[in-house]
Amino acid sequence: MTSLDKPTEDTQADDARAVTEAALFEAFGGVRGMVETVLPGLLFVTIFTINKDLHLSAIAALAVSLLLVVVRLVMRDTVKHAFSGVFGVAFGVVFAMMTGNAKNFYLPGMLYTLGLGLAYVITTLAGVPLMGLILGPVFKENLSWRTRNPGRKKAYSKASYAWGGILLAKCAILFPLYWWADTAQLGWVLVALKIPPFLLAVWLTWVFLAKAPAPIDVFAEMEAEEKAEEERKAAQAADRGDTEAAAGRHRREA
Repeated sequence: MTSLDKPTEDTQADDARAVTEAALFEAFGGVRGMVETVLPGLLFVTIFTINKDLHLSAIAALAVSLLLVVVRLVMRDTVKHAFSGVFGVAFGVVFAMMTGNAKNFYLPGMLYTLGLGLAYVITTLAGVPLMGLILGPVFKENLSWRTRNPGRKKAYSKASYAWGGILLAKCAILFPLYWWADTAQLGWVLVALKIPPFLLAVWLTWVFLAKAPAPIDVFAEMEAEEKAEEERKAAQAADRGDTEAAAGRHRREA
């Protein structure tokens, strides 16, 4: 390696890390996504801790979720994270209202966390890690990592196991509290466990992917194939044109 090679390799590595960071930021919603995840539950548990009013707490949580969607729409930003928050809060409100138990506001989200944690582990054991299915389209590699890029499949498997382990550990804390703690205690613990485990899982995903081979851009490959096909057809058309012109000259000479 010459002295001129190393800066180029360092630059490529930095570019790969930057692409990975941007992809993770897009996939998981960034700072605003975290705020949209935490705020409705925080508002619910705050109001319920103060006045023990289930209806007011539930309505306030649902209202702020809808407000976050409206803000996204006004700013013409992606609404998938805000909409997922609305659905989660709406299910929680329905469960709590139907049963009259404020703790059930958190139950749908807890069940979703449990299911997602199991999905990360099971899909990885099946050879199709969920993290690869989530991030493959973001990196424009789709499913090419499954057969053409084993290093990335290994990284996705590690990341999926990390997410699964973190989410299942979170459930191991929350479900006992659901049975033994009161609503306020469960709510505050749940709010406290929203961001730190999420950040840990995202950081581990970044670590694994930053060390993995670069993704195969299947979209660029398809564009290149289409361009090559167009050039081939143009060359064939040009050849036919030359052949017809030559045949015409022969006829005229004859």
